[in-house]
Amino acid sequence: MEYTVQALARLAGVSTRTLRYYDEIGLLKPGRINSSGYRIYGRKEVDILQQILFYRELGFNLNTIKEIIGSDEFDFTAALKEHRLALLEKRVRLDRLIANVEKTIKANEGGVEMPDKEKFEGFKEKLIKENEEKFGEEIRAKYGEEAVERSNDAFRKMTKEEYDRFTKLSEEVLSTLV
Repeated sequence: MEYTVQALARLAGVSTRTLRYYDEIGLLKPGRINSSGYRIYGRKEVDILQQILFYRELGFNLNTIKEIIGSDEFDFTAALKEHRLALLEKRVRLDRLIANVEKTIKANEGGVEMPDKEKFEGFKEKLIKENEEKFGEEIRAKYGEEAVERSNDAFRKMTKEEYDRFTKLSEEVLSTLV
């Protein structure tokens, strides 16, 4: 099936301006231009747009997406599998935050007791994940799997006061370095 800019924009839930911009920066070129000068997108371009939108949803910027998709080693199926895993991880984090919000609502309404420590567990998991993405391989190589897991567990068990001290110390270190 082939689509004009307007038809593809409607199908994908993006603006026609977005598609024109993607063409302008070389991220998503139309499959062809018809005799009337309209951009025409085919199946290949639809698949590429899907990848672009997946990467955007995961927070990638357009330049990075262009590099990834334009790479000779880019594999659509492998990319879809990676997107699936990333989305599943995101769903787990969101489910944890939703459960935390629901429990906080119940606590505020007097239904359940919620220790301060529990109020921050969803955020701690996010910090652990970010740390894993940035330094996981390096710290595991340097300190070993067991030490890293112990450290992550200790972080998860921090009280609100310990967490606040940790956050303050992190900010002080960063401001000193800058």
